[in-house]
Amino acid sequence: MMRYLVGQLFSAAVVILGVSVAVFAITHVIPGDPVEVMLGERASTADRAELARAYGLDKPLSGQFADYYSGLVRLELGESIYQQRPVVELIGERLPATLELALAAMLVSLAIAFAVGLLSALRPYGWLDHSARIVSLLGVSIPNFWLGPMLILVGSLYLGWFPVSGRSGFGSLVLPALTLGTALAAIISRMLRNALLEVSGADFVRTARAKGLSEWQILCRHNLRNALLPVVTLVGLQIGAILGGSVIVETVFSWPGVGSLTVESIQRRDYPLVQGCVLLIATLYVAVNLLTDLLYTVIDPRIRLVGDK
Repeated sequence: MMRYLVGQLFSAAVVILGVSVAVFAITHVIPGDPVEVMLGERASTADRAELARAYGLDKPLSGQFADYYSGLVRLELGESIYQQRPVVELIGERLPATLELALAAMLVSLAIAFAVGLLSALRPYGWLDHSARIVSLLGVSIPNFWLGPMLILVGSLYLGWFPVSGRSGFGSLVLPALTLGTALAAIISRMLRNALLEVSGADFVRTARAKGLSEWQILCRHNLRNALLPVVTLVGLQIGAILGGSVIVETVFSWPGVGSLTVESIQRRDYPLVQGCVLLIATLYVAVNLLTDLLYTVIDPRIRLVGDK
């Protein structure tokens, strides 16, 4: 167990290291000057030079890279060029909103997926199963940047049930969570349906039928537990999609999270803030995947981690 955890932590560190190098390179390659964005085009040469010197932007890339990594070693992400506040402080203010949205989207997607998946597996190849397949295909095909405005148009402007944007209570969370969770619900529902059908011919299912259990009882009590492993794998992988999709959804709904902060920092060429936001998303993604691997042994005791006897 310990050997496995050490190996996974080492792999996670390598991934985060690679992401940090990539985001540093990309932020310094894209067009735009943070000094010009902050001071404007009419700023004097002296003012530009002073601001660039204050944030180390006058150094060559190798020097900036060394400063960047020395800060990471000390667990310091630097200071925002535009807002002139610590990056950790800015991210800490926005992180609860992103976690709230991600959790709500996950709950919405799981609720829809399990309801649709169980009903489809109960009567496979029937009209409900075919209808669910069509709806799932649509759910996967519709992009968030289109679905979000459509939900605003119907739910906010036409029906008046939910706020258009912002974070002002439960009502403002519904539309962003639906937008972010729809595609994930479509994917999980089909995976769950297929996994349930795969185990439906197992010996324990025939034994349960012989005991007089109904098909619904067999599906929920026996099939579901044995079909959860591929679903958990998929959910763990899709956490990255939720974190990545939150950038678009938070921008569409003006949700004050890390995703919208990332977009704002990119527009302002705020290098330290962009790097901090991307590193946070990568770290969360790696951590969730590690927890998913550990959860396998809880769902299926037959699975043992490398190093277990």
